[in-house]
Amino acid sequence: MTTQATPDIATAEAGAPAVVQAPAFPQATAVAQATAATPPRPPMPSVHVRAVITWLAIFPLVSIGMLALGPLMDSWHPVLRALLLTALVVPVAVYFVVPKLMAGHGHLARKAAQRNAQRAARNSDLPK
Repeated sequence: MTTQATPDIATAEAGAPAVVQAPAFPQATAVAQATAATPPRPPMPSVHVRAVITWLAIFPLVSIGMLALGPLMDSWHPVLRALLLTALVVPVAVYFVVPKLMAGHGHLARKAAQRNAQRAARNSDLPK
């Protein structure tokens, strides 16, 4: 009986069990090392926090829009004023302001998680 060697099976001797070699993936080890070094991500903010962040984006934009466009739209029907104002405010809020506020919230949440982890590590090192 003859054995054929394949690239991923190597045998040391005739009678020794075959060893399957896993292919080398340097990207996988780099990703594993990077994820081991980064702290865990904090959970996604609750729907209530997201609502507050969205309100913090919308309210100033609506206020500024009303002050800036008020004299121009003074004689317009209120529905047309609302249509123009929302057509300007919503895209600005959705594409620019809310993502920036969410990123800021994420940064603060990560810093708080790091502080809590450091505090917990210090407390676990204290003698009891």
